[in-house]
Amino acid sequence: MDYFVGALKKYADFTGRARRKEYWMFILVYTIINIVLAVLGLETISMIVSLALLVPSLSIAARRLHDTGRSGWWQLILLIPLIGLIVLIVFLAQDSHDANDYGVNPKLGVPT
Repeated sequence: MDYFVGALKKYADFTGRARRKEYWMFILVYTIINIVLAVLGLETISMIVSLALLVPSLSIAARRLHDTGRSGWWQLILLIPLIGLIVLIVFLAQDSHDANDYGVNPKLGVPT
C-alpha cells in the first residue's frame, strides 16, 4: 500500500524514475480497487475512481519509462491497437538502466 500512496503523493510529477516494483504494485492495487467496486455493483464509483487516478497512472508510467531510459511519451504507443499495448508492457517490465538523462538508478537507494 505504501507504493500506491507514494504514487498518489507524486500524482503530477512526471520527472524522475520509478522502480519496477513501485509501478506494478501501484497497478495491482489500482486493479484490485476496480475489481472490488465492479463486484459490488458500483460501476459509477469505479469510473470516478478510474478518472481520479488517470493522472497518477500516467505519471508513474512516465517515471517507469524514464527508469528504462525512454521518454514518457512512449505511452502514446497505446494508440496502436493491440501491438501498442504489448510493446508498452514489454517496456514497462524491463529492468532499470544505470544513471541516464532522467537521474540515477533508484535501485542504488539514492532518492530521485
